[in-house]
Amino acid sequence: MKSKSFQIGDKVELLDDDVSGVVTNVETDEVTFETSDGFEMKMPFALVVKTEGRLEIDLEDDIFIQKLKSDLNPKRKGPSQKPQRQQPAMEVDLHIHNIVDKTAQLSNFEMLNIQLEHSRKKIEFAIEKRIKRIVFIHGVGQGVLKEELHTLFRRYEQIEFYDADYQKYGLGATEIYIYDQ
Repeated sequence: MKSKSFQIGDKVELLDDDVSGVVTNVETDEVTFETSDGFEMKMPFALVVKTEGRLEIDLEDDIFIQKLKSDLNPKRKGPSQKPQRQQPAMEVDLHIHNIVDKTAQLSNFEMLNIQLEHSRKKIEFAIEKRIKRIVFIHGVGQGVLKEELHTLFRRYEQIEFYDADYQKYGLGATEIYIYDQ
């Protein structure tokens, strides 16, 4: 695959997220960049766009020299000091055939309750494991499951929800963001 002309020092952004940074490494089909928050992200070329030319570096800049020295001589005591990468969203497919084996004997009401209970468990799991983003794939249909999910999400003070990425999921998914408490 063509390297899409990414070079170390290029300023880049993610296509479907508000994340930008400076390229630190280019591989066959992936680019690694450091965000302005100091996190390192590795993404496929298809999800990254170059926003400007190369970053001009002033070699006389004291802050740059300190950063370069600290990067070259890391003094880490353990893995806890390593910056965490932004986690991709956890996906939960709520189509009933993905949750239970047999649906023939279930009423619509029973299926809806199974889907909502499955969603609640996934939210609790994410909160416990400190997962920040979940995409619930509910499908389009009549919109009953979507509305019931929104009611469930409103019960949590630390959750914000919105339509998931249209290009990836269409109209049949809702993404939630879980804030720290």
